[in-house]
Amino acid sequence: MGDVLFGPWSLGWSVALFALSGVVTVLGSVRLAGVGDVLADRTGQGEAFFGAVFFGLVTSLSGIVMTAVSASGGHPGLAYSNAVGGIAAQTLAVVVADAAYRRVNLEHAAASLSNILFGCLLMSLLGIVLMAAFSPEATVLGVHPAAPVMVAVYWGGVRFISDRRRPMWEAVHTEQTVPDEPDDQGEEGDRRRLGVLWGQFAAVAGTVVVSGWVVARSAEVLVDETGLSAGFVGAVLMGVVNALPETVAAVAAVRRGALTLAIAAIIGGNCLDALNLVVGDIAFRGGSLFHAADRDQLFLTAGSLVMTTALLAGLLIRQKRGWLRLGFDGALLLATYAAIVAVLAA
Repeated sequence: MGDVLFGPWSLGWSVALFALSGVVTVLGSVRLAGVGDVLADRTGQGEAFFGAVFFGLVTSLSGIVMTAVSASGGHPGLAYSNAVGGIAAQTLAVVVADAAYRRVNLEHAAASLSNILFGCLLMSLLGIVLMAAFSPEATVLGVHPAAPVMVAVYWGGVRFISDRRRPMWEAVHTEQTVPDEPDDQGEEGDRRRLGVLWGQFAAVAGTVVVSGWVVARSAEVLVDETGLSAGFVGAVLMGVVNALPETVAAVAAVRRGALTLAIAAIIGGNCLDALNLVVGDIAFRGGSLFHAADRDQLFLTAGSLVMTTALLAGLLIRQKRGWLRLGFDGALLLATYAAIVAVLAA
């Protein structure tokens, strides 16, 4: 059994497990959307904050495991590309969720200050990643100083965003805006089922973790046996699987009418994927993971920043209709991601 789990895998076995893990992730994510929507209401956290923190954490678990396994296995390029490539692919998930909501542009209907602030937090984290890559290659106990800084920035950002006092900025409500209001489930029913819901939430999280480990092992074989670059496999193949939980959960949330949760799951998951680099830096024993990034990985980081900027612009402008029946930001996200894939595949 140990040889099957930790021994060398064949190319065919790796491809099959890679695909199977993607399917398992999709099925788990559908269930996650339903449980997460109810928990957001019953805990009183609201869809935006619950989606970005708790929901985002669970949907990012597979990516965290992928990055840790790749980094500890001596594949820093694969680890870095998976973390940042997941951000790019997950941002594109907004377009998929938008296509599932045909009444109006999703970014208009799901207006939320929390989502905008989490987008700003993500840009800050990606900016620190680029600063670390161009800083002196120094580590303390094998960890680059940027790693604890990123954790502190994320923690501080979440503390500010969770502040429930009246904000100085609010989205203007229109007839197409879908407010984040809890469903009326009854207090007695809430107390009776809350533990069961958290148990289901944790069970899905465990499934996602196992799938992430299988994908990481399979991806290492793909890099070694096919000649594909670590940047392409990590950013595109692993990145897409990494983005599946957020994408599927966002579409399922839209179908349930939880529009704010759909956007929050994507942006919050992206913030946690940026912290994947911290996990990878700790797991990588060959120096700083930030300095292991080559030209492809730095290009990918810049592309993720551009895509996040486009999404934030869409949330602020709140266009009702736009290009290709999507908002202008949706079209820009498609074009930017296509350019990223084309450059990495070249």
